[in-house]
Amino acid sequence: MTATATTNETGTARRGSVFKHALKKERPELVARTAPRRNAAGHDLGTVDLEPSVFGHTPNRAVLHQVITAQLAGVRAGTQSTRTRAESRGGGAKPFRQKGTGRARQGSSRSPSMTGGGVALGPKPRSYAQRTPKKMVRLALLSALSDRAEIGRIVVVDDWQITEPKTKDATTLVRKLKLQGSVLVVLAQDEIDVALSFRNLPSARTSTFAELSAHDVLRADWLVFSDRTVPGSPGDFSGTHIFEDDDEDGATEAPAEKATKAPKAAKAPKAAKAAKATKSEAPAKAAAATKATKAAKAATDEAPEDAPAKRAPATKKTTATKKTTAAETAEAGTDADADAGSGSGSEEADTDA
Repeated sequence: MTATATTNETGTARRGSVFKHALKKERPELVARTAPRRNAAGHDLGTVDLEPSVFGHTPNRAVLHQVITAQLAGVRAGTQSTRTRAESRGGGAKPFRQKGTGRARQGSSRSPSMTGGGVALGPKPRSYAQRTPKKMVRLALLSALSDRAEIGRIVVVDDWQITEPKTKDATTLVRKLKLQGSVLVVLAQDEIDVALSFRNLPSARTSTFAELSAHDVLRADWLVFSDRTVPGSPGDFSGTHIFEDDDEDGATEAPAEKATKAPKAAKAPKAAKAAKATKSEAPAKAAAATKATKAAKAATDEAPEDAPAKRAPATKKTTATKKTTAAETAEAGTDADADAGSGSGSEEADTDA
């Protein structure tokens, strides 16, 4: 029995008891946004066109909430601990007798129901870390950056003009840029003097370009980038911020790996054939070896007696020759005894005569 699909007036298709939307939900288009560009003295130098793939998204509130909750949970130490009744000191003796007191029977003064006793179902050391997909982390960061770009809270500085760690220079920079509230300064890895200058300002926080997170962006009122740290694409972030080009590169590299593995699979049958060939040739070689040994034995037996004896190649053959010589000497001895016996008999016959 096949299920038939019917379409109602709202544009949804019904298959059996499950509703399925006929139209695929489209993502909102990217928006081109700009940010003011200023120098360290606070003078306007025009505007900077922000990359739509980074600052032009529509903020996804659900993803932002889930990712930031996971980031805050990962910061928790999880070292809190309470003692149970087994871990509390004392309480070995029965606090009072079983009957006659009018109270409920008690076996230990460290029971959770008594003062000074253990804690029932109390907190124990644990980890609050949550696993968040990398694509969700990337989308949350892009949503946070897009939100700050939408409300106009991003400023780009051409140069910090800070050559040594000095808090006064950082305070002057924030004042001339006319930034009110909390400020997040995004720096490069080698801008150490700038980071040390902003370190003592209570309203300013610094973050490297690779460590930028959605929580840091949303908790700050202003974002201050430099010409070096303004992201030009999602791929400019660290390895935790995955973008779609990675999947495409992986798709293109997969066939190459298969191509390299294909010859190895082709070589396997050749190896099997070679093994079979060696197995089939083994009996033939054994038969040839036995024939050669038989021929060598026949040649040694047919050799003349006057020919000089050759050196035995193996110990077994030498022992065999020794045995044959011993047998010949024994036969020669018996023949000599027989001759001697016949001679003595003839002498006795002569004496009798």
